[in-house]
Amino acid sequence: MEDHERFYEGCNREGPLRCIFLCEFHHVAGPKIACQVPENYISKDFFDAVSVYIIPKAQLQRSTITVVLYDLKVLGFPVRIDNKKYARNAYHYNLCFVCDAWARTVQYEPVVKKLADYLMAMEVENHFLSKYNQKAGDHGRLVRMLRQILHDLNTHRMCTLTEGTTTTHLKVIRISRDPEPVEDHHVPIFIQDQNTFRSEQWDLTTNQVLPYIDGFNHVAKIATEADVENNLVKACVQNLVYYGVVTLVPIFQYSNVYAATPKLKLLAEDADLQERCLKFVSRSVRQLPLFRDVFRMYAGMNVGTTIRDLCIRFGPHPRQINERKLVQFGVLEGLIRRIHKFPVHILASECSSSASSLSQTRSQQYQPYQQRQEERPQHIPMVFTGVSCEDEICCSLGISTLQLEEELDQDPGIAVIWK
Repeated sequence: MEDHERFYEGCNREGPLRCIFLCEFHHVAGPKIACQVPENYISKDFFDAVSVYIIPKAQLQRSTITVVLYDLKVLGFPVRIDNKKYARNAYHYNLCFVCDAWARTVQYEPVVKKLADYLMAMEVENHFLSKYNQKAGDHGRLVRMLRQILHDLNTHRMCTLTEGTTTTHLKVIRISRDPEPVEDHHVPIFIQDQNTFRSEQWDLTTNQVLPYIDGFNHVAKIATEADVENNLVKACVQNLVYYGVVTLVPIFQYSNVYAATPKLKLLAEDADLQERCLKFVSRSVRQLPLFRDVFRMYAGMNVGTTIRDLCIRFGPHPRQINERKLVQFGVLEGLIRRIHKFPVHILASECSSSASSLSQTRSQQYQPYQQRQEERPQHIPMVFTGVSCEDEICCSLGISTLQLEEELDQDPGIAVIWK
């Protein structure tokens, strides 16, 4: 499925930079493209249709301008330099970024503005832009600069430019809402290729934490293995979530229960999604599993069926399916969702609210429960309020799920809410 079919304007997804071009107002020829990378990406007809907005009137100078036409979106920051040395006493230019029409571009706005100011400084210093058409050497310098910007921003989301004595650093920063607080039981997983990261992008603490993010270690475990204070790890992970480097998924355990979502239908229809799924969940790069087997496991996920049950029923390993990666992919793509268990005291609250009306017989019925509260182990306090899920309780108490499950099974005063 093509990008323009999968995505749409306003879908809030980021896309790559497709092209960067410099346009100017020539005193004879009028608005024209002086240079673009890749070459001939923007046609003359397209530019003629948008040039009046890209090289605008004085009222819109030094304003961020976004123009959408056909399947492209153009982002620019037009600049006018007034000086009698130029024809018509002014030089107009605009360095524009081009993306797909559906792509989110607000993150590029500070970069475009900073780059426009950088080029203005070089133009004032040595006529770097206005003499572009006069010297072949400057043509090569500008093309190399635009090619470097296009490559570095798409690959690393940052770029350093140096021309003569003038240097500038560009960095694409995703602008989004503050993420939810990170908890001990949250599991960070990369949603960007970590091979594209540079160590200088992150502080020392984040660089110490990154190797322990594997999509299975929860925050508390990462803090222990990385030997970093727990709150610092939470801050690092929250920062990575903000920049869209990682997202948070539930802890994987074979006792977990998941349910298929309506999005599972997309997996049956989208060949591209199927291919990515099979590569992701395969136990071996040499032999991919059959799509039929993968889909059957997803379809078998429902309330009351654990991952252990599914593994016993389908036998994923002989079918070349990594069940842990299967769950990861399903959660990341929204094909499945985790069904959490929330323990809650029911007899304790009932006793306190209606004690005056209970008969002696009913009071005796609660006696074993009351006695169990006195005998409850000290390391399991009264935390069953129905607000915290089992994952959170286990991490906060430092106990295993098996220990917690045994405690819940033996206590008649506790009910478990699944949601």
